[in-house]
Parts: sequence; C-alpha cells; structure tokens
Amino acid sequence: MDPLGVAPAFLVSCIIFLLLLIWRRNTNKGNLPPGPTPLPLLGNFLQMDVRNIIASFRRLQEHYGPVFTVYMGSRPVVVLCGYEAIKEALVDNAEAFTGRGPLPMLDETIREYGVVFTNGERWRQLRRFSLTTLRNFGMGKRSIEERIQEEAQFLVEAIRKTDGNLFDPTFYLSHAVSNVICSVVFGNRFEYDDKDFIRLLGLINKLFQLTFSSWAQLLNFFPSLKWLLPGAHHQFSVCIAALKSFVSQRIQMHRQSFDPNCPRDFIDCFLAKMEQERGNPTSEFCDETMIATVLNMFFAGTETVSSTSRYGLLVLLRYPEIEAKIQEEIDQVIGRNRSPCMEDRSRMPYTDAVIHEIQRFGDIVPLGLPHLAMETTQFRGFTIPKGTTILALLTTALNDPQHFETPRRFNPGHFLDENGAFKKNEAFLPFSTGKRICLGEGLARMELFLFLTTLLQNFSLKSLQDRKEINLFPQMQNGLKLPKPYYLRMVPR
Repeated sequence: MDPLGVAPAFLVSCIIFLLLLIWRRNTNKGNLPPGPTPLPLLGNFLQMDVRNIIASFRRLQEHYGPVFTVYMGSRPVVVLCGYEAIKEALVDNAEAFTGRGPLPMLDETIREYGVVFTNGERWRQLRRFSLTTLRNFGMGKRSIEERIQEEAQFLVEAIRKTDGNLFDPTFYLSHAVSNVICSVVFGNRFEYDDKDFIRLLGLINKLFQLTFSSWAQLLNFFPSLKWLLPGAHHQFSVCIAALKSFVSQRIQMHRQSFDPNCPRDFIDCFLAKMEQERGNPTSEFCDETMIATVLNMFFAGTETVSSTSRYGLLVLLRYPEIEAKIQEEIDQVIGRNRSPCMEDRSRMPYTDAVIHEIQRFGDIVPLGLPHLAMETTQFRGFTIPKGTTILALLTTALNDPQHFETPRRFNPGHFLDENGAFKKNEAFLPFSTGKRICLGEGLARMELFLFLTTLLQNFSLKSLQDRKEINLFPQMQNGLKLPKPYYLRMVPR
C-alpha cells in the first residue's frame, strides 16, 4: 500500500468527519418544530425553489402544518403560517421574537445602523424617535397629510396632461409616492421629469428588485457566496453607495441652513436630536444612523405603496361597479370642490373596505422581514433556541380561510358588516404585526386613501381591454407579488 496515497485519503476523511460533527451540533439545538430532513452543509436547499420561495414554503405548510423548520445551509429557520401562529409568536411572545434576523444581501452600514435592520438599544432609540417624529410632530408647519394632499394634486395635473390617452400608471404613481417621502425627509418634492429624481427612483427600484431576487434567496442559504462569487450583491453595493452619497449631500445642505428651533423635515429633526445628545456617550444619533434610517424609509415606503396603488387601479378597471360605488361615496362625503382628507375616511366605509381588500388580495410582500429569537423560548411545545431566525409568511394570514370567507376572490365584504359599516379583521397583516410592525404603516395608509380618492374624484377609469378579461392575480417575481403591466385611460369626470 502506498503510504503517500493513504495520507490524503485519511485527511479528507477527517475533514468530512469534522464537518459532520459540526453539522450535527448545529442541527440538534433544541426541540425545533418538524420539517424536511436537511442534508449536511446544503440544508434543505435542494427542496426549495429560490425563484419562488413562497410556493416552496406553502408546500411545506401543507405537509408539516403552521409551524415548521427549514435549514438554510446549516442555519435553522422557523417558518410561521396562518394568523394564529404569527400572532402567537410576534404579539404574544413579542419580547422573545423582537430581534431582526440576518439579511446577507444587505450592506453592512445599512444592516448595522438603520432603524429597520438593527437590534437592541440602537433599534429602540431609533424607532422611538422615528415614530414620534412621524406621528406626532407633523414636520413643522406642514403636516404629513398636507404634503400627501399637495402631491395628490400634482399627480392629478400630471395625469390631465395625458389628455385621455392610454398610459402606464407605473411612472406617475411611483413618482408621486416617492415625492411624499422626499417631502417628509428632505422638505421638498421634485418635478416628475427631474433627472436627479429619476435617478433616485431608478436606484430604489433596482435595490428592491435585487433584495427579492433569486440571488438574494441563494445568499440566505449560503451567505459565504457573497464574498466568493460574482453576482447581484455587487450591484446592490453600488446602488447603496450612490444612494448614501445622494442622502449625504442633502444632509450637508440642511446643515448649512439648519435652525434647531424650526425643524422643517425629518433630517432637521434628526440633526436637532444629534445636537441635543451631543454630550451623551451612549447616544445612537450620528450621521451613519441618520443616512441608514433615511434609506430605510425610502426603501420601505416607495415600491410597496406605489405597487399597491397600481394594483388598486387595475381592480377598479376589472370591476366598474366598485369604482362607481366609491365615486358615489366621494360625491356624498367630499364633493368635487375640496381635496379629500383623512377625516373623510371614517364616513366612507365602502372606500375604506375596498382599499383594505386591495392590500389583502394584492399581497405585494407575502413574506415579512426575518425576526430573530432574542432568548431561548418555548413555543407550541417546541424549543426555539436563542439566535434562531423566524419567518412570518404573511400571505398565509391574508389568505387564511378561517378569517376571510373567499380568500381567493376579491371581496370588499371581508371588511364590511351586515349594515355596510367598516369592520376590522384581525388577520389583516400587510404591515406585519408586533413590535416590529412596519414603521411607515400610518404614512402608507394615508397615501393609499388620499391618492385613490383624489384620482377618483377627478377621473373615471377606462380600458380598451374587455373588463372581464382583465387578470387580477399578481405575477410572482421571486419573493414579490406584483400587478402585471397594463395601460389605462383616465377621463375627467
């Protein structure tokens, strides 16, 4: 026997043995929920479709029930399905599961400094400040509602220029929604044809697509690939660098005209907070957290709201009787001579129900951002170890047959009682739930209501396509559900 041939074979055997020991140690932590048997190193990768991770999870739900475990490489991930399981974890056990789970695609500066992706005291301070600023302060002399109302009128004027011709609503809606964020954060809006604005929107859209790409799903299984192989993550870093540069320039412009006694927008409020805590060594308010938080707001509040609005118009094209009932309610409550306001919503139950159903049925982001177990927790008879990633499959709540009578059909009645009054539905979770519920929920609700009512106050929707042939089911693009591209006409009423 050749001794030179034995040594390499023995070394390989030892390495494999050590890897298997490490694998067994990592895959035997606690009494985790059931799930498919993972392979060493690969985990359940071969049983998942990274091009449609949602469909893969739904198949596993049918086999293993509402709570199951999958292995993304060597990392266990607990998946929650259905309203009851999601509520029990994220609300009833909020403190245990309040952490933000890993997102390998993210740039380190965004992951470590922004309000959305951080944990611990930094997250608490930034979230408390952001919520207070957005909800209560009203951004100086002009409230957020006034900024949305103003942008809604700019949107109407832009659509009037189409002269009743066919157009794709994507451009107009994305610009309007992004301008609201710009007004709130930067204190000013942009013209729709502004080159800097168009470039900003292009970068945000690119980031959104990359975050939910097949490559991003692959990195969830094998994070080390980020450093070993070429791929979309390199484009992600380039986009982030460009956006950080854009925001940094705006912050510098604010510093030159900053008056701590009269903050104009979110950046001014952040600068004032930095000034206030200048002598506090534990303060989390610095340039890095400001830039990352601003980018979080753009990322979370642009594509989702504009895509939901675009889907809403498609629904109304398909169901002209719904459009007519909303316009009847607008005429009765608001009339034609003033702009809609948020006070009107409580007197417009049908419109409110339709908007909720648009969000439910559209289901734009079916999988919430990952949570993290901050401590070892007993959950439904299982043991979830500290550090375990938790995924809430929000689509399973929005389509839960125990809470929605016809989950596969568009039905505003899901949010109306027998008297036609608006009724809440506890399984309505498009913004997730618990302590990590979407920071911009209130802003998004205002935008959806004010944009839709303002458009229908001024226009009627027309399509060259037979309305019965309009397909409402969104197209799945990796982890996103997006309305299919379409054209429409808006005719002045």
